[in-house]
Amino acid sequence: MSKPSISRADIHRLAQLSPFELKGEFIRLAEVYQQDEPGQKGKSTAHMLNAGRGNPNWVATGPREAYLALGHFALSESRRVWTADNLGGMPEETGSAERFDAFVRSNPALPGIELLRASVNLAVDRFGFDRNAWIHELTDSAIGDNYPVPDRMLVHTEQVVRGYLQEELMAGRPPAGTQPELFATEGGTAAMCYIFDSLLKNGVLRKGDRIALMVPVFTPYIEIAELDTYGFDVVRVEANRFAERGVREWRYPPEEVAKLADPAVRLVCLVNPSNPPSLALSARVTEQIAQIVAESNPNLVIVTDDVYGTFVDGFRTIAADLPRNTMLVYSYSKHYGATGHRLGVIGLDRDNVVDEQIAALPQAEKDRLALRYGTLSLDPEKIRFIDRLVADSRQVALNHTAGLSLPQQVQMALFSLFALLPEGKAYKAKVQAIVRERLDLLLEGSGMRIADDPQRAGYYVELDLLAEAERVAGPDFAAYLLKTYEPTEPLFRLAEQTGVVLLNGGGFDGPEWSVRVSLANLDDLDYLKIGHHLKEIFDDYRAEWQASLG
Repeated sequence: MSKPSISRADIHRLAQLSPFELKGEFIRLAEVYQQDEPGQKGKSTAHMLNAGRGNPNWVATGPREAYLALGHFALSESRRVWTADNLGGMPEETGSAERFDAFVRSNPALPGIELLRASVNLAVDRFGFDRNAWIHELTDSAIGDNYPVPDRMLVHTEQVVRGYLQEELMAGRPPAGTQPELFATEGGTAAMCYIFDSLLKNGVLRKGDRIALMVPVFTPYIEIAELDTYGFDVVRVEANRFAERGVREWRYPPEEVAKLADPAVRLVCLVNPSNPPSLALSARVTEQIAQIVAESNPNLVIVTDDVYGTFVDGFRTIAADLPRNTMLVYSYSKHYGATGHRLGVIGLDRDNVVDEQIAALPQAEKDRLALRYGTLSLDPEKIRFIDRLVADSRQVALNHTAGLSLPQQVQMALFSLFALLPEGKAYKAKVQAIVRERLDLLLEGSGMRIADDPQRAGYYVELDLLAEAERVAGPDFAAYLLKTYEPTEPLFRLAEQTGVVLLNGGGFDGPEWSVRVSLANLDDLDYLKIGHHLKEIFDDYRAEWQASLG
């Protein structure tokens, strides 16, 4: 392979972009690679291998089929009330459970009906629901004929999702005496935006405050903090430990975590398991943060984004150990192959430091907030932060029409109940096995080494190319790469000459010479090919280095 056609100056200039925007340039180069060129007939049969974005190529079919079966019952309930050509009425609650049972018996061949029945019954048994009220919530919400009420989240759906989060993100052992309240959002993306916005509007954070990011981290956390709206003073807690020479451990040493002990650090954000290293937070780090909160920084607000938690067996969110300090963000997008659904949730315990900090604000600040939320309540000081998030998401004035689409909330409930059934547990094992197999194939093809870690989710992997250079050929080879090339040059070379698209790890505040590979969105054997291409790139660099030695 030769050097990429793009100049070093242009590579340096483009590297200023977000990795998700820079990816567009890689895709453009990879698309050119697929086209036929004079004397290269058949080159267009080559496939671009885009392992940049983390959109999974699997889909959870069972709970979707259950939703479609529910739709048939819901329409029958609507037509029962009022039928006129294509016009129906609003489903009624009275007798809905009896009619649902009759519908199930009458339609045994309807795809998804058995899983729907099992899901409905599981919720009744596990959460003690009144069958009429529960089935009516599902039916009326699937139709989508009402505004979301309550606006924060449907009553039964909130209990179902809470049970799911406690099972999947707290290893089935939620902290005693806690009561997390949930806000259903348009994916984890909206959750992030709402949290930063409301913390600022409510005076918990102020422009220029010091916050911490546990890096590498999902790029938007970095970019939001830098916006002029916030202008935060960012402290980086770096996962910079090595397992051995040339093999990063991607773990946080105690001296890095100790940065959180500074009371000036008002907020810390983490993705757990991390993105891109894809490792769950260790018990040691969780215990150190708990000690910091107990002894040095009791008002520290923790935002934990746990979208990949289901890919680690026995995963336990930091929200389970520090419920008073932690806001939990979760999205259904990755586990269920549901990025287009936009299903997310924010969880905050009823007893929390955010509400405490709002209550302790100076009177002038309280008066300002009373004016902001005064149209919602005659006693606006009593509006909890979780409900302020809802109001702020609709500029307060439109609070009465706030809330996630009701059909989306129903799908969220069915995803959650599916996970609690044997079928869902078998599905979980399958998707975990998929990403692990792909990781093994990538490493087989590349010959690279990563740290052995039982807490690895494996949804992504972050490979430090400079560290790998030192491992395979020593520090002189690494120094040559550092001096001769831009850190993203290997990515341009891969895209232009092999059609492989990866993301630059430096864009996630990881090492500049690292790359992120998504293990979720290509066929298994494609990862073996990507590994081979990475090895070819490395062999070329090594040959160029050796040639430079004379």
